[in-house]
Amino acid sequence: MKVAFIGLGNVGSKLAGTLIRNNITTFVSDLDKSAAKKLIKMGGKWTDNPYDATIQADVIITCLPSPKVSAHVAQGPKGILEAATKGKIWIEMSTTQSSEVIRLGDKFLEKGMLSADCPVSGGCHRANTGNIAIFAGCDRPIFERIKPILCVLGKKVLHTGPLGSASTLKVMTNFLATTHLVACCEALVAMKAANVDLNTTYEAIKISSGNSFVHETESQVILNGSRDINFTLDLVLKDIALFQEIASQNKIDLEISPLLNEIIKNAIAKLGPRANSPSIISLLEQQTGMKVLAPGFPSEIQDDEPESLGCEVTTVKE
Repeated sequence: MKVAFIGLGNVGSKLAGTLIRNNITTFVSDLDKSAAKKLIKMGGKWTDNPYDATIQADVIITCLPSPKVSAHVAQGPKGILEAATKGKIWIEMSTTQSSEVIRLGDKFLEKGMLSADCPVSGGCHRANTGNIAIFAGCDRPIFERIKPILCVLGKKVLHTGPLGSASTLKVMTNFLATTHLVACCEALVAMKAANVDLNTTYEAIKISSGNSFVHETESQVILNGSRDINFTLDLVLKDIALFQEIASQNKIDLEISPLLNEIIKNAIAKLGPRANSPSIISLLEQQTGMKVLAPGFPSEIQDDEPESLGCEVTTVKE
């Protein structure tokens, strides 16, 4: 099975690298050819645009920064839709709106092309090792066809239901992750103010009911001082705004979500949209005059789990 991978950003380049590393014929495409330099050296095959990539491949994967960009890659000049033919499968791995995935899926279906939304979760370090989690929204027969590819790209693969369901779940998980990040920042600052050792604080959270995936990863780069997690505030805002949109469309008045959106908007106004998301703690540092740092933590998160073939995660049902 030949794969085209369109969108070679922080996550996309690592996912494409996993395919190439596992000897899957992979055509790569991005607006910036320099983003593909390492992948081409690994054996990836460069294509100039989404149209050419689609012509070459059986499965076309997109991993892009926004619904607007995904729509342009799908429908724009030299886009995927121009080359869509029966039997090909589009996999949307971007974090996007479920309604947009369904809309584009209908466009592809008119040409006999199938679709699945398969956003990933777990951070760049796990995307780099093939150990990331993947949600898959599509009809079950389509899932069975793409499952071998997904199990190379990720370690835990969850079939979430029909097309669009995975995107809905993904923005929910990103809302939770952002909530955890803001809470971790406040917890660390409060412990620093209380003169509690921050190395001890990190371990106390890690072994307690207050733990989270975000703490185990992002708290480390916060305490190191790099605040580098390869995920920027503009992307955070895009994701949590999509979650708030789901709540609003379903007429649910939430309390945390609107506040969280305002917190991130404020951080963008002060730090800039391309600031790494953990750098939000610097606003609390400025406010208090304290530096929230501790020795022994890494500047970047590495995945120390060995790469292994992924498997489907099954849900508990009566």
